[in-house]
Amino acid sequence: MAIQSTPETIQVNGTTFEPADDNDRILSIQSHVAYGYVGGKAAVFPLQCIGYDVDVVNTVNFSNHTGYGRFGGTRASAEELTSIFKTMDEAGLLSPHRLLTGYIPNAAALEVIKELAQKLKSRNPHLIYLMDPVLGDSGRLYVSQDVIPIYKEIFPFATIITPNWFEVETLTGIPLLSLSALHNALTILHEHVQHVVISSIPLQPWLSKVIPETMQPPASTDSQQDYLLCISSSRTIGTISHSIVHARLVPLITGYFSGVGDLFSALTLGHFNPSPTPSDGKLHSATQTPLSFAAAAALHKTHSILEFTNTFATRLPPEDRTTTDDERDAADPARKFRRMRGRELRLVQGQHILREEWREGQGKDLQFWDRFWDSS
Repeated sequence: MAIQSTPETIQVNGTTFEPADDNDRILSIQSHVAYGYVGGKAAVFPLQCIGYDVDVVNTVNFSNHTGYGRFGGTRASAEELTSIFKTMDEAGLLSPHRLLTGYIPNAAALEVIKELAQKLKSRNPHLIYLMDPVLGDSGRLYVSQDVIPIYKEIFPFATIITPNWFEVETLTGIPLLSLSALHNALTILHEHVQHVVISSIPLQPWLSKVIPETMQPPASTDSQQDYLLCISSSRTIGTISHSIVHARLVPLITGYFSGVGDLFSALTLGHFNPSPTPSDGKLHSATQTPLSFAAAAALHKTHSILEFTNTFATRLPPEDRTTTDDERDAADPARKFRRMRGRELRLVQGQHILREEWREGQGKDLQFWDRFWDSS
């Protein structure tokens, strides 16, 4: 690997990217696995690839992600988290410019995170805090119900939240079955949070009917191909104006992949620049916001990593790329283990994707959703 550096840029195998500010440090608080790439393992390396120093606090220490069906390890208690943050603070090591939180195992631990977020925000009102409210997916909760109200209490301290469609429904109590429902859900979330990214909404018939023609799938594409819509929404808190909404469709890559949301959230935080200046070359056009810029970079890189991983998985021996079959997996657990191993995100092998300098106008931007709030 050829790496060339100047004070302004770094080149890796001919790809130029700009490092983050030397003082722009991130505190990442989420799950950890010894094997594979979910939680912090899916977030920290990508952030380091784009130039950030990352301090890491693990909320769980597992052997592997739970999708394998068998795992071991421990969950950090509220007392352990409190002790870590207290010691860091006493040593002068608790002054991040950015905060990233993901999976928190229980309500007591989440209360500790809430207190930390409040403390850091009071010390530094400019703290950029991305909260990924990891609650569940595909209609199933990963956590107990008692964490939901605590997440809502943390909203005022967050700069950005990145729920998936199920988490939006859980946090707002509104099923996303129409554009008016989407309006109502975003309105509720924006009461306390300026920037909201809904990381993935399946392109159901109701949604297909209301998205602008320019966002529709190409007419030549396979009619059986499923799509996901990513939405960014930015609103100035305390005003009566509606948020500015951007969106983009991406093809759904079939198969079970873990850590995708963790990667997306990390990259969104890493590419978010609330106050771009002419000197950094990242001014946004009149139709882009700092959030839509960051979400577009995160979506493109995350989807590219998924494509890269899926290509690798399809070339594995047949016994390592079996389809999901609960009955056969139960009879032969090793069958599922082999399949999960083959679908771990290829972050190290795909680091050229992560390191790519992101610029607006590469054909992968989120599109401004004009008249989003005018229809129902």
